[in-house]
Amino acid sequence: MRNNETVRIPVATGGAIVATVFEPSVADAVLVLHPATATPQGFYASFAGYLADNGIATVTYDYRGTGLSGHPRDHRDLGMRDWIGVDAPAVAAWAGQRFPGLPRLALGHSLGGHVIALGAAGTDLAASVIVASHIAAIHTIPSRMERFRVRLLLHLLGPLAGRFYGYVPARRLGLGENLPSAAMAEWGGWARMDNYFFDDPSMRARERAASLTGPVLAVGTSDDPWSTPRQMDALTTHLTSADVERRTYTPAAAGVPMIGHHGLLRRSMREAVWPELLAWLHTHAAKATR
Repeated sequence: MRNNETVRIPVATGGAIVATVFEPSVADAVLVLHPATATPQGFYASFAGYLADNGIATVTYDYRGTGLSGHPRDHRDLGMRDWIGVDAPAVAAWAGQRFPGLPRLALGHSLGGHVIALGAAGTDLAASVIVASHIAAIHTIPSRMERFRVRLLLHLLGPLAGRFYGYVPARRLGLGENLPSAAMAEWGGWARMDNYFFDDPSMRARERAASLTGPVLAVGTSDDPWSTPRQMDALTTHLTSADVERRTYTPAAAGVPMIGHHGLLRRSMREAVWPELLAWLHTHAAKATR
């Protein structure tokens, strides 16, 4: 048996984060699931419920200005650095207070993996999983057509729409949830750089990534158009103080036609992939309690 509860987590700089707690009757660990850009927390409900049904209390949430955490127009000045540096730590701290004494775990999808890599998911983690997270520079996208599409969205259509509407209507653009204008601008700016935010001195990304310790499982797919295995490795190579394990899943091995950037956390992977992630998390949570 488990209980699902919606909570509001106040943020010191203003506003609140809406989160969902998937709580088992008996929890062995607590995990915060840090979401991808423009991906609502509801997308992760099946995976979060699966973890909770297997003893891991799981917290999902929306960054401020996305999903349930406020309209993007009301948070138009929030950048991705605010999500990484303010929102994610606030949820991680809240989860630790809600479940004191339990081993703390983190899973980050895409942008959420950047949260973990930059140490914003907490410094006392028993283990972390990074899913489809990479050096998100546009020049690294293998497909010429996909590079053109992303440039069009990030550097032309998105910014123009942001100025006109006061936020970025990402749903209309095929990017997922609507976004604050500043988040789109920062995303586009980093995407122009050769090494994404590692080339932004204000982020101190190399220093922060080098300070992450503990076991990290970095998983991706062979058919992800953005987070290729090579670009995942380009991110994890900065985790010089962590014990990084890499896995790449293929559609053939998973028994599906395609997986892509979001597929590992879709319900279709419940039998092929989720048990492996669960076993890895349980193993490291158990080590933390010895």
